[in-house]
Amino acid sequence: MALCPASNEIMTEVIPPEQRAAIEAKLDEIEREENVQILMAIESGSRAWGFHSPDSDFDVRFIYARPREWHYRLGKKRDVIERPINDELDISGWELGKALPLVMNSNAVVAEWLQSPVVYRRNDQAVQALTDFAAQALDRKSVTWHYVSLFARQETRLSHPDGGIRFKRCFYMLRPAMAVRWMRVNDTAMPPMNMADLRAGCDLPDDIEQCLDDVTARKMTVRETDRIDRVDARLDALIREERDLAKTWLKTAKTSKSPELWDKASDLHMTLSLSVF
Repeated sequence: MALCPASNEIMTEVIPPEQRAAIEAKLDEIEREENVQILMAIESGSRAWGFHSPDSDFDVRFIYARPREWHYRLGKKRDVIERPINDELDISGWELGKALPLVMNSNAVVAEWLQSPVVYRRNDQAVQALTDFAAQALDRKSVTWHYVSLFARQETRLSHPDGGIRFKRCFYMLRPAMAVRWMRVNDTAMPPMNMADLRAGCDLPDDIEQCLDDVTARKMTVRETDRIDRVDARLDALIREERDLAKTWLKTAKTSKSPELWDKASDLHMTLSLSVF
């Protein structure tokens, strides 16, 4: 199967050509040094979410496969590849055998990676198979818990010691708010990663749409560390309403898991690994 860099309109807009070239070179280096095949590599941070700042860094995440000999070796084996983080680039990846069980446990992070609009590498067969598996395996209750936890975590980071509000953190609360609303409106467990796609499926009032347009345009002109005096009252109400509705729904929600998922994940792991080695 061919494995080639992706080119798309969003990539061109948010990833400068020189930075894309540097990321591609780093991915090539990782494949050589680690003896792996990268099945997919994407942007996972604010540049993919649709509200980056001019000085936002690049958050590259990937899923990779290793040759069968690696799996035969005894002893504990590391299933994560990481490189030192610098001021611009944060790059790391998970082995396929780590990613699949996480999907089975309704890990929303892998589902987001699969939907990133900013793609550096994509093995079409692998990504389609993983996406189909995620759509089957993800449980709305578990995914909702993930985003409700994000609410709580980001809320503790919202206020700056000087009394202002970290503008960046407002968006880190808006995104989970949009995700749980999208799941509520569409009654499914795989909300889009990108904010524009989330909004398109959220049936928002016109005044909220305009407000989101305004704050997003502002966010893309300020630094990551900039602060504001307060959160817009309409957005603050939206965030709190969606958080409360999600918590209420979770009290009675049921979890449903197919007993066949583990076998399907094992088969997928073997099929995709053998197909690239």
